[in-house]
Amino acid sequence: MAATFLEVRDLHAWYGESHVLHGVNFDVKEGEVVTLLGRNGAGRTSTMRAIMGLTGSRKGSIKIHGTESIALATHKIARLGVGYCPEERGIFSSLSAEENLMLPPALAQGGMSVDEIYTLFPNLKERASSQGTRLSGGEQQMLAVARILRTGARLLLLDEISEGLAPVIVQKLAEMVKMLRAKGYTIVMVEQNFRFAAPLADRFLVMEHGEIQQTFTQAELPQRLEKLHEYLGV
Repeated sequence: MAATFLEVRDLHAWYGESHVLHGVNFDVKEGEVVTLLGRNGAGRTSTMRAIMGLTGSRKGSIKIHGTESIALATHKIARLGVGYCPEERGIFSSLSAEENLMLPPALAQGGMSVDEIYTLFPNLKERASSQGTRLSGGEQQMLAVARILRTGARLLLLDEISEGLAPVIVQKLAEMVKMLRAKGYTIVMVEQNFRFAAPLADRFLVMEHGEIQQTFTQAELPQRLEKLHEYLGV
């Protein structure tokens, strides 16, 4: 059995007075790909942000490789081997694509080299000297993911990486997720695009009202589709 990389227990989170997570519980095994599904406002992105310590306040337990992180600052959580790719990407317009790529520090050994990243994303090599925000949406998304691969993070939190992108780019990102899984990365994805997420994930966690309502495996997916349509409104 693979070791547990991420263990979340009774996680509550707030933005100011707004109580957004109401006792979230789940585990992610090493090397597993898990997708958080749910309607907008269900608490999926807030769960990612709470894991990184980016919500206003939080309580409960979040263990990363057995280390309790609920009281840690965000930079210390990152040093436990966690990389977060937010939905807004965070590309700096004043920096070139390669300068954006090189911006985060290496947090652990084993991060991808620039050459490995350029092999994975040839577009980024071609656009290395271009201003970061002059890249296409797909290229910016590749850059946002590539940036955390350089750091040595082994747990990747990917928030809506396929959103608004052309099908050919979405396919490239799907290939990337498969490749990262084959290399032993542990991945938690938030996805609205169910067609993108469905073939990639080992397990699916369905969120509603800031809680996990359902958990099922890839093998159980065909039997759960009708119930999923109710939850997701698709």
